[in-house]
Amino acid sequence: MRGDTRSYAAARKERAADIDRWLTDLLRTACGTPYGRTGKNGEHRNTDERGALSGVALVAVGSLGRAELAPGSDLDLVLLHNGRDDVARIADRVWYPVWDSGVGLDHSVRTVEEAAVVARGDLKAVLGLIQARHVAGDPELTRAARESVLSEWRADSRRRLGELRDAADKRAEASGELAFLLEPDIRDSRGGIRDVQAMQAVAAAWVASAPGPRVREAYELLLDIRHGLHLVTARSADRLVLQEQDAVAGTLGLLDAEALMRRLAEAGRTVAHAFDATWRTVDRLLSGPAPRGRRPLADGVVEHGGEVVLARGVNPRKDPVLVLRAAAAAAEAGLPLAPATVNALAAQSPPLPVPWPDDARDALVALLGAGRAAVPVWEELDQAGVLVRLLPDWERVRHRPQRNPVHRYTVDRHLIEAAAGAASFTREVSRPDLLLISALLHDIGKGWPGDHSTTGAVVARDIGARIGLSPADVDTLETVVRHHLLLPETATRRDLDDPVTISRVAEAVGSREVLELLAALAVADGNATGPAAWNSWKASLVTDLVRRVRSVLSGTPPPPAPTLSAAQASLARHGGGAIRVNGGAVTVVAPDRSGLLWRAAGVLAAHRMVVRAASAASAGSTAVIEFSVVPEYGSPPDPATLEADLRLVLAGRLDIEQRLARRTRSLRPARVPVAPPRVSLVEDASNTATVVEVRAHDRPGLLWRIGRAFGDCGLDVRAARVETLGAEAVDVFYVVDRAGRPLTDEVQRAQVRDQVLAALR
Repeated sequence: MRGDTRSYAAARKERAADIDRWLTDLLRTACGTPYGRTGKNGEHRNTDERGALSGVALVAVGSLGRAELAPGSDLDLVLLHNGRDDVARIADRVWYPVWDSGVGLDHSVRTVEEAAVVARGDLKAVLGLIQARHVAGDPELTRAARESVLSEWRADSRRRLGELRDAADKRAEASGELAFLLEPDIRDSRGGIRDVQAMQAVAAAWVASAPGPRVREAYELLLDIRHGLHLVTARSADRLVLQEQDAVAGTLGLLDAEALMRRLAEAGRTVAHAFDATWRTVDRLLSGPAPRGRRPLADGVVEHGGEVVLARGVNPRKDPVLVLRAAAAAAEAGLPLAPATVNALAAQSPPLPVPWPDDARDALVALLGAGRAAVPVWEELDQAGVLVRLLPDWERVRHRPQRNPVHRYTVDRHLIEAAAGAASFTREVSRPDLLLISALLHDIGKGWPGDHSTTGAVVARDIGARIGLSPADVDTLETVVRHHLLLPETATRRDLDDPVTISRVAEAVGSREVLELLAALAVADGNATGPAAWNSWKASLVTDLVRRVRSVLSGTPPPPAPTLSAAQASLARHGGGAIRVNGGAVTVVAPDRSGLLWRAAGVLAAHRMVVRAASAASAGSTAVIEFSVVPEYGSPPDPATLEADLRLVLAGRLDIEQRLARRTRSLRPARVPVAPPRVSLVEDASNTATVVEVRAHDRPGLLWRIGRAFGDCGLDVRAARVETLGAEAVDVFYVVDRAGRPLTDEVQRAQVRDQVLAALR
């Protein structure tokens, strides 16, 4: 895991030793002992010193107690005493020099009995005292305090470990999962530093084993990354924000931020996996003896004590399919694989023959078909190193970060999440096995350079042959992986009323079988990506596209031109323009006219509404625009105010441009550099309009600026598809000249591109 990254462990230990020496001198001076007379670890050199320091001890807890101080860490200290009258004076003479030095200090003064009382009611205090380290003074006080706290921690483990688990759950809920965050909190996220410390506290209760070598290695990497973050920021920091990631990577000797985040994801998943296993052990031991007996689950696989284990007498060395069969049985039963079982299968299972036998592929499909229950079992196989032996190409996507706010997971976790989601659609396709396998492999190309759909199709073909699919099924798998983005991208970026759009999709898909696989995969992929990638608006567009393409593939007439819905027709009767706001959906219906889309978008932006998606079309002389919006903050504006401003804009009586200019001046610049905008004219996408695709960093009034640029070029927007993915806008416009024709003159096409680019700068 560590490779050639540089550890700061030695620096942390050296700093702790330096601070120990400093604190020892402070305590000795505070107690009136001669300078320079103490030995190592604060032991007393003579009787006078023992007398002066008797009944008082300086104890390090927290990161200093563990000798894990990062450059910006505070000092956590407890001054223990036996009731000495002068303890307040001693405390002042220790604390004030620390404060004067500028080092952060968390301090307390306690007797041994008081420390025990505080530990009973304060989880943070007890966790610190469990790992307390004697610094200076009377070591007997430190020993007594630690033994008292540890004794009560063990005696009351059932209640206290429940409290520890609740605290961990709250941290995870507040801070997310370290392995999958764009800007993770290294300390508090699930899989972070505090989870390792929680496991150490469980071990101190004698309920489960201490973290093993893989977890300790991951923990050291997390500490190193936090150390590097403190050096880069010159302050105490736990959140690894985007603009610091390249610099932190450099302090660890890593190539770039992507290499850093991949290491971090691997460490976080290692810790999270061990953390879950620790709590399973805790639950099993504290809940009493498990029911006896073994329940058969599959050939050579049984349930025992709430886990999936191998049947007696089974030899993994003689059965290469056993590992997949055991995993499928565990997922279908909703049970974890026992750690000893996973380790035995990982160490002893022989390689599967290539191509795989049918029962191996069937077991893989059964595992994926278990849905959500497949995810933790898949993670078990991954942690044990089984997956990369079964599917060597998996190594290229394993722990690979997707440094994009749209994606909530690393590539490999996204793939198994998509497969788990696809299990919900197996009743809706003719080949559920190909749906599950294609969901597992649809982004496998992200481990290679180039367009991941194209490279992924090549890799998927190789994997399909490896796992024993027939040549025809391999062809289908390759097609689905190659075109897995076809439906959502077309639905959101092309005019579905344009016959060219539907014919192109039908040609690429080729069959109803592939179409239904792509439709199900689009939903599973979108949901596994994140909320910004899939919503009801996109789902309705994809459903409409699938309906139209299915009719073409079936040879039936295309659906009729769109008409206004009852709700839209009702709005149209308002005449000059009407708006209906229903939660995050805003519908604008008005007489069709040039510039309606961007003027309406300007009204929304002026009212601090962020456009996440939009579609525009015409039905006769009426234009219909559907916006999906969210307020920048607070509650959405009053619909009546929006409608009034729209009417004013259409009448030329409201200067939206001036409002937006004021807003732009008040905006803070982006925290990190963003890629420059890109404007391209898509060839052969329509016979009746010019298709302009705009990709840019989203900002207030973006649609207004783009639309105004089209107006300056003498163009009308006939249809549009607008989508915001995270902070990136992907907008597609079907534009025509004043005569209603597409642009053919190259000079004019270049002018449009330049004009839109200029509006985005």
